[in-house]
This record gives sequence, structure tokens and C-alpha cells, in this order.
Amino acid sequence: MPARKARANGGLEQAVLSCLVGAGGPQTPAEVQAALGGTLAYTTVMTTLSRLHAKGALTRVPRGRAYAYEPIDDQAGVEATLAARQMYRLLDDAGSRRGVLARFVDALDEESERELRRLLARVDDGSGSPDDVQANA
Repeated sequence: MPARKARANGGLEQAVLSCLVGAGGPQTPAEVQAALGGTLAYTTVMTTLSRLHAKGALTRVPRGRAYAYEPIDDQAGVEATLAARQMYRLLDDAGSRRGVLARFVDALDEESERELRRLLARVDDGSGSPDDVQANA
């Protein structure tokens, strides 16, 4: 049995996302598998697509007996969505949400802190959601 090359944590998800972003339209698991070189098992690709869909990074539409998957946004938007969902999970798991947020803000550099304040102000005054702000950044 040939040795398998290990991927960095999240490397397969990143490879699948890159494939889908570059595809220009919805792709079935078989199409993604082929685009990735055909070395991955179909079930591995299917599981990765299903997980990305469950995380909110992909949409899916029926195509024949399968689904075809498409990113909800460009690569940067998808990565931002996944990072935000991970942050939500970590906050939910934390004993003190306020403590975690306070330490996070304390660790921000000045530019990041200004950006966070600008984003919060836009949401507070009703002039945009965080998604609107990101799209206009």
C-alpha cells in the first residue's frame, strides 16, 4: 500500500474550497474528486463537502442523484465565514464569554482595534450588518 501524504489541519477543506471557487459553477463530488487529481476516495470528498455545507461555507443544488456544491462567496469570504463560525463555537465553549472577548480585544493591534470599533459602530447605528461592512471593505 503506498504511503499517503499527510495534509495540514484543514488542508483538504482548503483544497476543496479552492477547487470550487475556481470552478465557476456548482460541482458534484465526482467532479471535485477529478479536479483534485482523483487520488482521494469519493467518500472522503463527499464527507468534506458535507462538512463544509454544514459549516455554512457551501450551498448545494440537486443534480441527478447527487448534489452539486458551490461556495457561498469567494475564497476570502468563505474563509471569513469559517473563521467566524469557529470563533462562535469557541465562545460558546468558554466559561466566560466576557473574559474571552476582553482578552481578545486586549491582544488586538491598534489597526485591528480601530477596524473592530468601526464595524461595531456600523452595526449599532443600523447602517450595515457585518457582512455589508466586509463587502465594502
